[in-house]
Amino acid sequence: MTASLMTEPHAHSAAGAPHAAAHAAITPRLVVPGSGDAPLGLTAERALGTYAPGAEGAGFLDELERSGLRGRGGAAFPAHVKWRSVAAGEGPRVVVANGEEGEPASGKDRWLLTHRPHLVLDGLLLAARTVDAARAIVYLSHPETVDAVRGALDELAAAGDDRAAHVEIHVVDPTYVAGEESALCRSVNGGPALPTAKPPRPFESGVDQRPTLVSNVETLAHAAWIARAGAEAFRAEGTDASPGTALVTLSGACNNPGVYEVPLGRTVRELFDEVGGGLAEETHGFLVGGWFGGMLRRDRVLDTVCCYDALRALGSGLGCGAITALGADDTPLRVAADLAAWYARETAGQCGVCVNGTKAIRDTFARLADGAGHPDDRDKLVRWGDTLPRRGACSFLDGAATLARSAMAEYPEAFPASA
Repeated sequence: MTASLMTEPHAHSAAGAPHAAAHAAITPRLVVPGSGDAPLGLTAERALGTYAPGAEGAGFLDELERSGLRGRGGAAFPAHVKWRSVAAGEGPRVVVANGEEGEPASGKDRWLLTHRPHLVLDGLLLAARTVDAARAIVYLSHPETVDAVRGALDELAAAGDDRAAHVEIHVVDPTYVAGEESALCRSVNGGPALPTAKPPRPFESGVDQRPTLVSNVETLAHAAWIARAGAEAFRAEGTDASPGTALVTLSGACNNPGVYEVPLGRTVRELFDEVGGGLAEETHGFLVGGWFGGMLRRDRVLDTVCCYDALRALGSGLGCGAITALGADDTPLRVAADLAAWYARETAGQCGVCVNGTKAIRDTFARLADGAGHPDDRDKLVRWGDTLPRRGACSFLDGAATLARSAMAEYPEAFPASA
């Protein structure tokens, strides 16, 4: 994998970024002053309002709905619908903060857990109260996130806050599929961290076969902020359909890669110019929404607004908020071959269509990259891009199919027809 496709999770808010000149600065909500160097301790967090009383119960569910918050884990499902579905299930219920960040292009969840673990715990405890949960679990894989969350729980306990005793930490080996919500429930239940067939979905039967709210850690952090500041304040940034701020991970051919808190609604060009330090002149395209969103040419996406609907209209998506700029060394053929090889390695290996599909896409891109393509390789990639999505126990194969479809649609001239 080319080095420019990887990132390190340092973070900034748009308000403090060196190139944030074209728009008024935002008041940061997650990446607050003082959070950049080390985890914010309990005293500092309480000064910001973390753990302070706010909207509760049904009133908070209404506020969550008015806020328009959508899940920040990738699927962008309306948060209030998921929370209400679990609250309506038969108790006892379970809530899980999902911090298993398997997307290689993303560093936001890791940053949030290692710098503001108390805010994540605040959101988790809020969710537990809201749906009347009997168990609250933090699901993690990276050692540094485990240490940070344990440290925050120890701080709470030392301060005499008995809520710390009711939060569990579940550690899993890091893989892409381990963060899928049914794989999460299966792991917490003592099995392998592999997806299961649906239905039922976790909100119906998850951990302990109970209604389970699985929520991304960034979603929980925003929920905690909304409980105190309110829906109207949340909607003060962003767009009507994609309100609020979001953590985005910018990487690749830009001058200031990292994690940034930005309002939804900026264009890709604005994000890289204002907070990413500008793009390299030879940037020719992007991976949007992480590696799962496929490849997009520069001229197709540069002036597209970063919101859920606009990126979906391009056949991609905002996903986890990770955007990788592809530079001169990231030739479309090599990037496609590398990503396809990653998909073939990361498949859960449970569904024949996924094992065979990712392997076929990998082998085809590898042949093309080696100059040994077959006459029908390009047609096969296009066909797989259209026919493989929504097959298998989870949506992992969709990512490989999107790669095949988007590479051929965006860069047809980069893929030779045959050897």
